[in-house]
Amino acid sequence: MKPDSHDDSAPDDDGQEPAPPACVMSFNASDASGAGGLAGDVSTVAAMGAHPLPVVTSILMRDTAEIFDHAAIDDEDVVEQARSVLEDVTVSAWKVGFLGSAETVAAVAEVLSDYPEVPLVAYMPDLSWLDEDQREPYLEAWRELILPATEVLVGNHKTLTDVLLPDWDSERPPSARELAVAAGERGTRFVLVTGIMLPARGAEQHIDNVLASPQGAITGEKFPRFEAAFVGAGDTLAAALAALLASGSELQAAVGEALAFLDQSLDAGFRPGMGNVVPDRFFWALPPAEGEGGADDDDEGGGGPGSSKDPSQGPGGPGAAHRVH
Repeated sequence: MKPDSHDDSAPDDDGQEPAPPACVMSFNASDASGAGGLAGDVSTVAAMGAHPLPVVTSILMRDTAEIFDHAAIDDEDVVEQARSVLEDVTVSAWKVGFLGSAETVAAVAEVLSDYPEVPLVAYMPDLSWLDEDQREPYLEAWRELILPATEVLVGNHKTLTDVLLPDWDSERPPSARELAVAAGERGTRFVLVTGIMLPARGAEQHIDNVLASPQGAITGEKFPRFEAAFVGAGDTLAAALAALLASGSELQAAVGEALAFLDQSLDAGFRPGMGNVVPDRFFWALPPAEGEGGADDDDEGGGGPGSSKDPSQGPGGPGAAHRVH
């Protein structure tokens, strides 16, 4: 989906203003690297033709390789940001990312509860960088208060397993349906599980991405796995899905289009610094330079939050055909 080429701000022939684009309110952290967080949400939602309404929940101190620290925003200030806009603008979808603290989780959940008809796409990032005394209360509040309001939960297979099935002890990894059952027990309707490792076929490793409900798998896409590390992929996928649902797309079609958008964003990804590759959400806006298809295929990102184990990165390298994680 791309913005139309005509001027939507011009009045119709009858003098009436045209309808505005669908609006998506995102609760997420400020990420000065521009890779993920609110920066990723804003650029993704805008690229999908919707209007972003960004609410800052915390401030990440990070670069394109790793997160060093964060500072939570006071929960009352988070609510005031959202309420001020909601009194003026009609929201068609929510996107929730990292909320900063258990107190802010509760505050955001209270805002969401006033609009139960608006679909919520919740993204669960890898929070292994967070101190345990902060992480555990945060996750417990998130399970109790955000999951019941969630239409679609998006996350990497390993991260969702750790969050939804922390006591899983089978040698077999849980299926997307089993994760959906665990999320469904909390009230979540659907789970979009990324980064499911499939058995290798020869030298090729494939990754599956599955939309599931507690009744079973609904749809999905399989892509070859590549080794270059991305940062911001998970936020991109969730924000794209929220924008599509806000615009009225049916869920299965929206999931397929969101995955395709992410794949193309990663294909055009670039490395702005010395860390990992950042998705180019405006890959369609400018033609690539002659002879260039993105960042160097052989360059691999480092570990940390953008490593191949993190839900905020894709497994592929720029220039490869598919690298949705």
